[in-house]
Amino acid sequence: MLVRDAMSTVVLTIGPAHTLRRAAALMSARRVGAAAVLDPDGTGVGILTERDVLDSVGLGQDPDTERVHAHTTTDVVFAAPSWTLEEAAVAMAHGGFRHLVVLDRDGPAGIVSVRDIIRCWVPRRQRSQQVPA
Repeated sequence: MLVRDAMSTVVLTIGPAHTLRRAAALMSARRVGAAAVLDPDGTGVGILTERDVLDSVGLGQDPDTERVHAHTTTDVVFAAPSWTLEEAAVAMAHGGFRHLVVLDRDGPAGIVSVRDIIRCWVPRRQRSQQVPA
């Protein structure tokens, strides 16, 4: 199975000037754990995750004044839609993250998460372990 089969194609994109509170509200409303951060004048495409917001709040920073750009991961490992789920899982395990931004030639095409991979793998594994009666 390929990343394109598992990824979420509805990508929440936010700008670097959003506050963390606004980013968190958008992520919560969409029920996603990560957002692509598009900064055409700066670093290009980055990612903000729920962990980034949690770390900031845990440090006592004010989510109403903290800006997304200060918490965005910009050295992102991107996946291609044609990667296998195994390749995505290896990249996640190696990098220690739970989300990959999926890029095609036009920019962000989706986000694949550990949850997406598990959702795809579990039914396949269960089917392969069923014993004929």
